[in-house]
Formats: sequence, C-alpha cells, structure tokens
Amino acid sequence: MILLNVQQVHKSFGANPILEQINLTISETERIGLVGKNGAGKSTLLKIITGQLLPDAGTVTLAKNKTMGYLAQDSGLDSERTIWEELLLVYIEVINLEKEMRRLEQQMSDPQLIENAERYEKLMEEYARISQDFQEKDGFSYQAQIRSLLKGMGFDEEMWQMKISTLSGGQKTRLAMVKLLLTKPDLLILDEPTNYLDIATLTWLEGYLQTYPGAILVVSHDRYFLDKIVTAIYEIEQNRIKKYVGNYSSYQQQKKEEYEQALKLYTRQQAEIKRLEEFVQKNIVRASTTKRAQSRRKVLEKMERMERPATDPSLSRLSFEIERMTGNDVLTVSDLSIGYHQPIAEHITFRVERGERIAIVGPNGIGKSTLLKTLLGEIAPQAGAFQWGAQVKVGYYDQEQSQLDENKRVIDEIWDDYPLMPELEIRSLLGRFLFSGEEIEKRVSVLSGGEKARLALAKLLLTKANVLLLDEPTNHLDLYSKEVLEQALLEYPGTLLFISHDRYFLNRISTRTLELKEDRIISYLGNYDYYLEKKEEMIGTTAHPQINPKSDQSEPSHFHQMKETKKLVRKLERELEEIESQIASCEQEIAHLESESCKPEVYQDYEQTLSIQNRIALLRDELEKLFSQWERVTTELEKF
Repeated sequence: MILLNVQQVHKSFGANPILEQINLTISETERIGLVGKNGAGKSTLLKIITGQLLPDAGTVTLAKNKTMGYLAQDSGLDSERTIWEELLLVYIEVINLEKEMRRLEQQMSDPQLIENAERYEKLMEEYARISQDFQEKDGFSYQAQIRSLLKGMGFDEEMWQMKISTLSGGQKTRLAMVKLLLTKPDLLILDEPTNYLDIATLTWLEGYLQTYPGAILVVSHDRYFLDKIVTAIYEIEQNRIKKYVGNYSSYQQQKKEEYEQALKLYTRQQAEIKRLEEFVQKNIVRASTTKRAQSRRKVLEKMERMERPATDPSLSRLSFEIERMTGNDVLTVSDLSIGYHQPIAEHITFRVERGERIAIVGPNGIGKSTLLKTLLGEIAPQAGAFQWGAQVKVGYYDQEQSQLDENKRVIDEIWDDYPLMPELEIRSLLGRFLFSGEEIEKRVSVLSGGEKARLALAKLLLTKANVLLLDEPTNHLDLYSKEVLEQALLEYPGTLLFISHDRYFLNRISTRTLELKEDRIISYLGNYDYYLEKKEEMIGTTAHPQINPKSDQSEPSHFHQMKETKKLVRKLERELEEIESQIASCEQEIAHLESESCKPEVYQDYEQTLSIQNRIALLRDELEKLFSQWERVTTELEKF
C-alpha cells in the first residue's frame, strides 16, 4: 500500500528553481534515503511533504488515517517541564485511561453496587472497553518504552528529572527524537538524525530503526547509517529527482556505472561525428561523391549532440602533498596521562610508524580531542611522555575551526599565511574547495559550517605536512565532499592520526584502530568493522581481540578476565530472557482476568469480582517490578 505520494512538485525561491517535476512514492515499511549536495533542496522537499511549505505546483498525498512525524535538522524541545514529564505527555490518553480504570475499579468494589445489577453490568462493560483500549495503546509497557528510549539515546536515569531548559542544544535535539519515536508515526521523517550522536548511540538508533514498524524517510550525511537503514535512495540533482534501489553503497555503484555508460556513449558519438565530418570535408567537392557527402552533412545537422557527462563540481580532485618523508618511527607515547586540571585518561602507550592511518575511537568525553591537543603541545601532559620522530612536520585540522580568524576575508585566510603566493594561485586553490567569485571576499564569520570546514582543509593542504592530526574532518561536509576528501587521504603519502564519528570514513581510511579508555589504550590492527568484530568476540565468542603486533605497548590478553566476562554476559542474557517471559505471562494473565471479569456469571458474583480485581492489582505491582528488573539487566548488558 502506498503511504505517501508526491506528484509533479515544483518549488522556486524568487527566480531560482529549487525543485522541478518531483515524483516520489513511499510504501508501508519502506526505508528511503534522500541525498543530494548541500543546497540541492532536500530539506525544502521535506518541508513541502510535511506541510510547512506549499509547493508552487504538484500534490502531496498521505494515505487516509495514516500519521506522519517529522524531526527537522537541529530542532529541539524547549520546555520548563522535566524530561520525564515531557515524555509522559505522549501517553496522556493512556494515563487518562488508567485513571478511569482505577476509578471504575473503586466503584465496582463498593458492596452496595452489587444490589444494582443493571448499573453494575454497565460499569463492567465500560471497564472492559476501557481496559481493552488501554492494553492496545501499550498501557502496560509505556513507562518501560520511555525508559528504554531514554537510555538508548544517552539519557541516564539521574537526568530524567532535569528541566529541559537546562539541557544543551544537542541534548534537546536528541530528546525531540525520543519524543517523536514514542509517538510511532506511520511515516517517520528524519532530517540529519545522526547529528549530536556518538557511535554507541548511533549503533543503538540503527538497531531500533531496523525494526521500526512504519516507513522511514531520512536525510543523512552518514553513509554508514544509510547503508544500515535504507532500501532505496532518491537523489536530488539539478532540481530533479531519481530513484535508485538499494542502500547507499549500491547507489554509489549504480551512479558510477551510469557515468561510465554515458561517457562511453558520448565517446562513441564523438568518434562518429569526427568520422562523418572527415568524410564530408574530403568528398564534398568531388562530383562523384558530393551527394554522399551532402547526405552525411544532413545526418550531422540532424544529430542530437550529447553533452560530455560531468562529474559533480564538488568532486574536484585534491592532493595532500608532503615536503619530505619522516623516519620509520613517527611517534612514541609512553604511559601518558591527559587532562586539564586532573587526568581524564591515563596509562596511554602506543607507537605510530610511517604510513599508518590510525583512527582513535571511544565514547564522547573520554579525551580523544584532548589527546591530539596534548600531542600538539597545546595542553601539558599530566604524566608520562611522548616523542615525535625525525623529520616530522605536523598539520592539524580542528573540528571547531578555531584556527580561522572570524574577521578575515576568505582569501586573506590563505594570503596572510602565504604572502608570496600569487593571487591567481590562491583563487585557483579556493576554487577547488568550491569558493568562487564573490565568495572569496566573504568574511569568515558569515560562512556556514561546511564552508569553514572546506577553508580549513584548504589551509591544511598548503602546509605540506607529513603527519596529519585530524579531529572530525568530515563534520559539516556533504556526501560528495566527503568522498573526495577520502580519496585524497587514501593517496596521501604521509601518516594519519584522526578522530571521527563517521563510521564509513573510519572503515575506508583507517588501517589501525586505537580505542581510548580511562585507564589505557587498546590497539586493533584493522578498520572500524574489524574493531567491532573483535569487540563482539571479546564478549560473546571464542576468540579474543588481536592486539596490534606492530605496537610495543604492554597490553595483556586478560584471557581469564575475558572468560569471566563472557560467563557474566551469558548469565545476564539468560536472566533477561526469563524476565521477558515472566512479563509476557503476567500481561497475558491480566488480559485473561479482565476478560473473565466481564462475563455475566462473574460480575454478578461480588466476591469473585473482588477476588479478580485484587489479583489484577497484585499482577500490576508484579509487572512494575519485572520492568524495573528488565531495565537493570538491560543496563548491565549495555556496559559490555
């Protein structure tokens, strides 16, 4: 069944067309990714679909009796309520049903009511109707659902009574997503939902969305997320839209094949044009062949000339060059402790060799950026030491772009650092980073996040450093710019040490992964997927993580500890299965008793009715305890 139908939608802003002849359909349970370069019109289309903008032409139709939920980019809740109070509003109807059930139960327990059989029967019928409605609306589990979503999205229990007004912008956005997910719309529309999420929360969200019962339409620059979630891609390009079946990687392959096929046809036509033109030039003046030449010329005149297929302008080729090679030993870190006023991570020991591309991973706040700043000398070590190797020249990309001067023009950011560089050469460089015309005269302060990121990368390219420290280099970049940066870094002859939440980027670039913990750093000789695989083995399979043999750090296997960890995980999993089984049995018994209490032979018997209501009350208390146990065990499992 078609859930949403967009037909022939047009939208312009002033004289500039943004969307033309947009056709899009979404079926129930379908997962759609919407992609396109920055400014292509993705968010505009979402606003038209959700009714926030009116199209200049065309129609948007949502199936009858179906609901739609929309989370805009960087939108967040703003309220003086606590987190828990705000989320309870989603279930206000269920809460009112529960209150009504308690009221009816109190009335039905009145001994005098048994004498009024007609009134008693009406109360029982009303109670049966309300309790059925209560059960269908998740009345027995709504609080557990709220708790589960809050924990999954990174809100610990001690935060639940905090006022929303005291939260950060990122926390407000995550809370808005929790509230939206609790409403369970038939069509879930998400604009950049992975903003402000760390890798652990992203992984949880992916698992949740993979089992989401409705349809999903998502705009995201997170290619790993798109690969995990979507089953089709719609691309907006040059104001038009086109559908590709499959996830993001499949879409990329199809786009590549399209380009190669178009280039082949163009090349073939050019060869045919050249052949015909040469024939005409040679034969037009000869009496014996002039008619054939004239015929060929008519063919040329009528021929519909193909344009050479163009790659996206943001795919301009980049190249990070170096002035000289380093020695084989690039960096040695020994028992390092990092932090500002007190250590946030300690006993950090690892080595970096020439040509390695090393990713640093770990939860938010563990000290990844602090580690890079310590290695740069911006922050003094709390303890321990590190030593850079011979011939090392370090270049640094700061995710906050703090090295850019807000008061300078774009061109001056380059020119002031490289005063001998010709203006034409600077303009050419900026053009490769998509700054053209008047854009290079803009002040840095008015640039978007993506523009600042591109300017910072342009400056980094000019350093010709042989070691690059990169802190979230793909933040603010669109999909196309990410791909060209990745290609440049894959061809980079130097050494990389970088932080990223972009798992697609981590997989493609890294040759080794360092997991930063509070009391050590662990090395995995592989990319992000390899790291995940070894983490899985550590807690649930027979193998254990392979420590990088190239690193001289002392990282014992902790085989006995891992064995105990596996035993604990299996014990918790069995306990969780048992609790879930008890919850199901409890809910079934409550439903059965409520059904029994509605039978005439039961509700006419006051003592039997009272006994059933008492039993239901006990079961509800038991259910609440079981949900508390379920949350405790789930939280314990999440630690592993």
